[in-house]
Amino acid sequence: MNCEIRFLQGPYVNPSKSFSSSFGDIYGFYLNGQRIGHINMKVWTVFALTAAVGVFFCSCASKMSTLRAIDSPPLRSPAQARSLEIGAAVQAEPLQYESNYALTLAREFSMLTPENEMKFDHIHPGPQQYSWDEADAIVDFAEDYAMNVRGHTLVWDGAIPSWVTNLEKDLRSDGEWSPEDRLQFVEILRDHIMTVVGRYRGRIVVWDVVNEAISDDGSLEDTIWLRTIGPEYIEKAFRWAHEADPDARLFYNDYGNEGRGTKSDAIYTMVLSFLNEGVPIHGVGFQMHWSLNWYPEKRTDQLGFMWEFLTNMVRLSELGLEVHFTEMDVAIKDPENINVTKRVRQANIYRDMLQVGLCAENFTVFGLWGFTDKHSWIPWFFSTMYDEEYGAALIFDENYDPKLPYYAIRDLLENSGDSDGDGLPNCLEILRGTDPFAENT
Repeated sequence: MNCEIRFLQGPYVNPSKSFSSSFGDIYGFYLNGQRIGHINMKVWTVFALTAAVGVFFCSCASKMSTLRAIDSPPLRSPAQARSLEIGAAVQAEPLQYESNYALTLAREFSMLTPENEMKFDHIHPGPQQYSWDEADAIVDFAEDYAMNVRGHTLVWDGAIPSWVTNLEKDLRSDGEWSPEDRLQFVEILRDHIMTVVGRYRGRIVVWDVVNEAISDDGSLEDTIWLRTIGPEYIEKAFRWAHEADPDARLFYNDYGNEGRGTKSDAIYTMVLSFLNEGVPIHGVGFQMHWSLNWYPEKRTDQLGFMWEFLTNMVRLSELGLEVHFTEMDVAIKDPENINVTKRVRQANIYRDMLQVGLCAENFTVFGLWGFTDKHSWIPWFFSTMYDEEYGAALIFDENYDPKLPYYAIRDLLENSGDSDGDGLPNCLEILRGTDPFAENT
């Protein structure tokens, strides 16, 4: 039997908030790895803490094998020292009902992204109906614990409510598409963006305005907004978002756009044209959904990809744009049978991608799509889409204990990132590209 006291939460609070909405130093009581209680030193005296600890350990002292206190800096500390936000996608339900979920989130991260609660179908389920409760709760939580919020997402074809899709079907039933029909969809999209962004004006610092609008071949995705409004819907969305909150940073977000290629070139061309036309856009988001099966195995190939990725970020920097990693995870096939090799490979992928980001001066957010394997989209997605078992993609396990990727990220943030014999590439090695052992750049 293993009894532990772990430091869970430090003074990352908003001093303007009352005690009821902020933590003091939080210590958790663990029995065989499971948290069975916690204590807030903001309201407990040293005497009360001593009594609580005594009761806890007396209950299992006869079989206790170890006692250790864990007091390591959270990820947000070294990240913020580098002027970097470290973020995670969050779900409203576990945030409300699972204390471990909320404690870990508040301790480790400086930015939250609502995973589903701000998507069109969730927040705007009817023509005159908006559902704010869950989104409000996430924003309130973030403010209570001195965290920023990334709004996700205003325009995405994967989250269209039925009342919008049914309207398109009805209007096309006669085989015609009139300017009046188009205007209806312009007003729907404008109302949605103005209402949602306007509600959180000054409270959400960055928005994923348009998500996944570019196909792998560089053309525009066949979305409901392309069909009903035309290609200008993307530009209009950014202008409306800026009108609703002029201080918010506005991003285009997509997947598969890391390296140099047809898709990333198309995104670059689009954002360049926006800047030339005065469209308010501040950056590009890289989703970063990975799997061990998709990442190169040879180190020379890995460095070649990292070089392409870095040069892609550099060209965006030359336009004055930020780059954010917005949804990173690293899925493992057959998660019930993970060996040490797979765990190390996963940690290395997290490390490599963060290293690339740290080499780019316009890299300002390192965001994960969730943080605990207990609440991850990966198992559902792969089983539904591919009938395959994938999982264990995040940096905390199902018991909220940190995994190897957590330590890889923290160590890299705390150190310079230069190669010193540990196999970690520095920026110079990445810029050498496919020849990492070259003597000259």
